[in-house]
Amino acid sequence: MAKDSYLVGLIGAGIGPSLSPALHEREADRQGLRYLYRLIDIDVLGVGPEAVGDLLRSARDTGFDGLNITHPCKQLVIEHLDALSPQAEALGAVNTVVFEDGRAVGHNTDVTGFAASFARGLPDVPLEKVVQLGAGGAGAAVAHATLTLGAGQVTVVDALADRAADLAASLNRHFGDGRATHATPDRLPELLASADGIVHATPTGMAAHPGLPFAAELLHPGLWIAEVVYRPLETELLGTARALGCATLDGGGMAVFQAVDAFRLFTGREPDSARMLADIAELAGAVGTPK
Repeated sequence: MAKDSYLVGLIGAGIGPSLSPALHEREADRQGLRYLYRLIDIDVLGVGPEAVGDLLRSARDTGFDGLNITHPCKQLVIEHLDALSPQAEALGAVNTVVFEDGRAVGHNTDVTGFAASFARGLPDVPLEKVVQLGAGGAGAAVAHATLTLGAGQVTVVDALADRAADLAASLNRHFGDGRATHATPDRLPELLASADGIVHATPTGMAAHPGLPFAAELLHPGLWIAEVVYRPLETELLGTARALGCATLDGGGMAVFQAVDAFRLFTGREPDSARMLADIAELAGAVGTPK
């Protein structure tokens, strides 16, 4: 018989503004579930990211059904898990842990979340040459998703050259030689001049990091723009691009669809993604669609 009561949580740093508790709990309420989503903020607790193993064990011991994991613990949590899904193993990053039969199993719903959002919001855009800004944890997930969606080649651009090179090498091992390259930001003018679109996976544009990730004059109407930032939904990059006539996708869909997949993993029940998209529209401002 299926359970009707769940205790889950999120481990990360500075997660007070997270919309995950509301997204999960609203959908659970509609399904008639008792569902408590707790924030386990390492900043509030005064511990470092290396404490994720102890926090994981404590959560399991106190009866949690699962956890979401966010920055800066997505890689560090892996050594404390009993098994990984193929997606999480390929990425080397976990954002969802399910406790089942005494085991802690790691998954990554960032990949599937971005892929579902992109397929819904930018279904017909060209994908031959994609430029991605950012090679961190979110960057690894969305690069995997973009190549899974059929991108011909992704060029990973990061101010940390080694990080971009490492991600490109990992992508080529997984998807085949030549599917990914890497570059430093000084090459953006030439890259964007011939690109089909941009995936933006850096913190620039968040409330705490306002502004544009590159000079506005590098944008042109032939580009599509997919944003990972969802607080705010309307970043300066999206507003500038939309004014030029670019097709755009905000980060709200990724936030919802990764939550949809996590909810399914935690409960075994099918969430209603349309209702959850409406929730994030209310919680964070209207979710944009391509224009």
